[in-house]
Amino acid sequence: MNLLKEEKKTSLYSEHIKLGAKMVPFGGWIMPVQYEGIIKEHNATREFAGLFDVSHMGEVYVRGKESLKYLQSIVPQDISTLEENCAIYCQLPNKDGGLIDDLIIYNVKGLEIEADYFIVINASRINDDIYFMKEEAKKFDVEVINKSDEFSMLALQGPNSKFIIQKLGVELLNQPKFFTIKKILLDDIPVLLTRTGYTGEDGFEIVFKNEYASKLWNDILSYKSTDGVVPVGLGARDTLRLEAGLPLYGHELNEKTTPIESSLGFFVPKDKKENYNGRDIILAQKLKQKPLRRKLFAFIMEDRQIARSEYEVFIEGNKVGCVTSGAPSPTLGKNIGFCMIEFQNLPADLVTRLNNTQESLGMTIQIMVRNKLYSAKLTKKPFIKKNYEK
Repeated sequence: MNLLKEEKKTSLYSEHIKLGAKMVPFGGWIMPVQYEGIIKEHNATREFAGLFDVSHMGEVYVRGKESLKYLQSIVPQDISTLEENCAIYCQLPNKDGGLIDDLIIYNVKGLEIEADYFIVINASRINDDIYFMKEEAKKFDVEVINKSDEFSMLALQGPNSKFIIQKLGVELLNQPKFFTIKKILLDDIPVLLTRTGYTGEDGFEIVFKNEYASKLWNDILSYKSTDGVVPVGLGARDTLRLEAGLPLYGHELNEKTTPIESSLGFFVPKDKKENYNGRDIILAQKLKQKPLRRKLFAFIMEDRQIARSEYEVFIEGNKVGCVTSGAPSPTLGKNIGFCMIEFQNLPADLVTRLNNTQESLGMTIQIMVRNKLYSAKLTKKPFIKKNYEK
């Protein structure tokens, strides 16, 4: 219990306790891992709607004459193409191409807030990100302002989420489209309303001042009987994002692994001219001018065993890597996961097969579970079809 007392609490901590949530340390915070059960919360999000307290996430304002030039220098993505009120998924690489974090950048120049860009960062990386971003900002006429302590954030996910948002005062036609943001009144509360999602379902993120947290949380949950919305903890958040094929920092992403090795190459443009940290390494891998050191793969267990994070992975009896995330999939009724396979010391023909999508799909691997090997098949991601509203 002493450990929990050292962790931060969101503005909704007391609401979680009232609901009987099981609380655990996560990323420096005390967060709810479940309320009525992971499977129930998972299925409710897929079928109706789930409400997540994601107030532990970090928020950053970037503003100044050289804000665009600055962002161009720290992420691989081309921020110059980002239109007003739109968002883009980005990575924050170090000089070796490894990932300090992954983040979402919003162009908010048209929203009349004190920023040119609004950035959402991972809770466990707030201190590292802010330090890095401020150090890089010294080269530019730009301000980087950590707003994390001022804001709370809710995620409302699932097919009924848009109807709940409608009942809270934002008509369907006035709701933000996928990967866009609006400054708007929701439940008579001034909010930034976004539509990105981390579950594979249509849904919203709601950013607002801490003082409104309890009111908005309870008002949304009041639609449980009409729209099926339930509070959802970290447990179901993890199974939902895993089914959707989405990475989690500290598992699939870290400072030693590039975005290409983490299977995020789709998000890295090959023709961006501006330099950024790790550009030469990342682009060489993207253009296949330099071999990958490792690669992330998705798998489905053939046996009934669950492959957990850090379990060892084998091919033909040889250890080749480890599981980065693994859990039962309530939607598929199978056990799924991600694994990172290291290419060093592997036979050249095996590396070639692993790097060939058609050949690697369906390849058998073995995973060590309680000192015994169990079979799994490499597969494509996402594990389920995404239902984002375009």
